[in-house]
Amino acid sequence: MTANPATPLLDNVGTPDELRKLDPAQLRQLADELRAEMISAVGQTGGHLGSGLGVVELTVAIHYVFNTPDDRLIWDVGHQAYPHKILTGRRDRIRTIRQGGGLSGFTKRSESEYDPFGTAHSSTSISAALGFAVANKLAGTPGRGIAVIGDGAMSAGMAYEAMNNAKQAGNRLVVILNDNDMSIAPPVGGLSAYLARLVSSQPFLKVRDIARRISRKLPEPLHKAARKTDEFTRGWLTGGTLFEELGMYYVGPIDGHNLEQLVPILENVRDAAEGPCLIHVVTQKGKGYGPAEAASDKYHGVQKFDVITGEQVKSASGPPSYTGVFANALLAEATRDSTICAITAAMPSGTGLDKFETAFPERYFDVGIAEQHAVTFAAGLAAQGMRPFAAIYSTFLQRAYDQVVHDVAIQNLPVRFAIDRAGLVGADGATHAGSFDITYLATLPNFVVMAAADEAELVHMTHTAALYDDGPIAFRYPRGNGVGVPLPEIPQRLEIGKGRIVRHGTKIALLSLGTRLAESLKAADQLEAKGLSTTVADLRFAKPLDEELIRKLMATHEVVVTVEEGSIGGLGAHVLTMASDEGITDSGLKIRTLRLPDVFQDHDSPEKQYDAAGLNAPHIVETVLKALRWNDAGVGEVRA
Repeated sequence: MTANPATPLLDNVGTPDELRKLDPAQLRQLADELRAEMISAVGQTGGHLGSGLGVVELTVAIHYVFNTPDDRLIWDVGHQAYPHKILTGRRDRIRTIRQGGGLSGFTKRSESEYDPFGTAHSSTSISAALGFAVANKLAGTPGRGIAVIGDGAMSAGMAYEAMNNAKQAGNRLVVILNDNDMSIAPPVGGLSAYLARLVSSQPFLKVRDIARRISRKLPEPLHKAARKTDEFTRGWLTGGTLFEELGMYYVGPIDGHNLEQLVPILENVRDAAEGPCLIHVVTQKGKGYGPAEAASDKYHGVQKFDVITGEQVKSASGPPSYTGVFANALLAEATRDSTICAITAAMPSGTGLDKFETAFPERYFDVGIAEQHAVTFAAGLAAQGMRPFAAIYSTFLQRAYDQVVHDVAIQNLPVRFAIDRAGLVGADGATHAGSFDITYLATLPNFVVMAAADEAELVHMTHTAALYDDGPIAFRYPRGNGVGVPLPEIPQRLEIGKGRIVRHGTKIALLSLGTRLAESLKAADQLEAKGLSTTVADLRFAKPLDEELIRKLMATHEVVVTVEEGSIGGLGAHVLTMASDEGITDSGLKIRTLRLPDVFQDHDSPEKQYDAAGLNAPHIVETVLKALRWNDAGVGEVRA
């Protein structure tokens, strides 16, 4: 770790208004200081690094040229917005980023007027910017919608749906395509930079407009040919034909690190009378920091690190991660079964499928940021006799719910859903929390929904899913490391809809689903210390419920508590419905449900998040004691 860098110019630029007072010749120094400040801050806190480093110059240029916050700037995904936060009045808090009570790692409306739209999922920026632009147009007020979208995010259909509707905004919509990985256009050079500046300039636009008006007076065949010639010429020179067909005036590609090119081109676009414009900017992820430039992932997300060496702080050794356990279990299944395929939506390392790609490249499919396509593609594979595993984060699977219902569940196709990042996710906060998958999947007919209590159970569930051909099946597991149980050498095929008793008692029954099992066992110890004999069951399945087991426990225990790391409408709701349908609730049995609270929880450490959610052992104990109306001294029961 090192001391904070010297930033004499940045020290006097706390807002875009102050930035716009600078001479253009000072912008290079400001960008360099901004990059140094970001590296220093993330070195101390960890977080997203490479993407923000790549847009330092672009961030400076946008705020210098456009009138933010009146011009509404939206960063697609938002993980690249650290430089933006520093320049918009939040530098004094940048070293709190992704920490409890600190700045969000993404853009957030409640955090700053310069964050007009919350982003953390991909490919939403153009739609939102279009909404801002059209609203201003209808109200007759100034202000543009500016969307900065990465090339990876352009793999999602939503971006094209928005551009197809962009004409409604006129010249109030500006889309900046940040091309930092796909290289969808030829390398940037002097000619392309010159052409970009030329086609964005007022003289060119005026000549083009005159030519367009003249061509409209020509007979239709000649008018159509003139229009196509204009589009073809600029498309041939600059590669923008696709965007032109969608109604966007294309400018680029340009060097996203050259402020002498960026600023005048953005000024030309700002002052143009043309319609919606797309500016194609080529940047380098990790730009300006050697270790990030050299890394294969360009230091996308990092732990705390030494700024001089780039060496990241290593996490303490411990049990393997759930993601790694799943990846190895799936490899073993694919080795035994050549019909197993793996699908990811642009998250190969995040889901562990990069290992699958290496071993079975012909059966591995990265479909880009396109969860809807991923699910229906998997359905097609399943319908043709393959055994597809769609490995998708819980929060991202929400984007494909219609496809899950119509293309998988209604047709009862055996797609296997490996749902990573289930439950709370710590520093990534509400936007990435896997809070709702139990609820939105267990409501669907034909679905089997499992939740792994530990890493050994995850191996068994992966094996069970691989062998299950009677319909769709899902299994969920959290972010982070396992609890340290031994991994099985030979996986077991679990009986569908059957749970297990892991601790026997007589008075209290804790019905756990997922990785709150460890906390349930701790709670049982504390209850036993108070003389309350406690059974702990790992239900394994949210659907179908193990009704036989639940019925038996309800008949033999005084208090039954369900414990799950999911929202209302999940396991607890299904258990209550079963009890109500069978008249069990009329027997005097005390049933309580513990689940995630009905709020979007802010980012914090996972331990603090689960404590705030009331899903740790003390809260389980408290729930039981309240149900029993146990007195404060803990020496007996007080009956009403």
